[in-house]
Amino acid sequence: MKMIGPAKIRMAMVTALALCVSLAAQDRLAVDLGKYQHETDPIRKTRALVKLGDDQVDLAVRQLKINDDVASLHTLELYRDEVHDMVATLHSLGVDPERKPAGFKELQISLRGTIRRIDDLVLTLPVDKRPFFREVRNDLFADQNQLIDELFPRRPDHNSPKSDP
Repeated sequence: MKMIGPAKIRMAMVTALALCVSLAAQDRLAVDLGKYQHETDPIRKTRALVKLGDDQVDLAVRQLKINDDVASLHTLELYRDEVHDMVATLHSLGVDPERKPAGFKELQISLRGTIRRIDDLVLTLPVDKRPFFREVRNDLFADQNQLIDELFPRRPDHNSPKSDP
């Protein structure tokens, strides 16, 4: 009878644990995607997108680690499209984001962090693949800037001295 060494047992346990973590992450992504797709209230849908976006970026990073850069880029493009649609949906509400920032604020803060993560991810890529990922990053940056402009509109007369009639 052949005995299995402690090193092989540890390796099997590590492999099983990694598989469980990966499956749990996929389950969480599926749950968050389901919440996002079935939500009808735009504000709650924005909050679901914030959670979903974190999971999607995590998935894109994992896909890059296994050298599947096409799938990683596709995952980020899907996220970009979801963000762009959500920004359009928030605009269609007709609310003043400065007075009622719910949804706008959460998405803008989430985008700021996501853009930083994508910047870090781009630096790990070969130079020839960076432009494709930067394009997605720049689209997200444009949406973030649009949200900032709406949350903090510039008023040229805000700081000007008032004249006394």
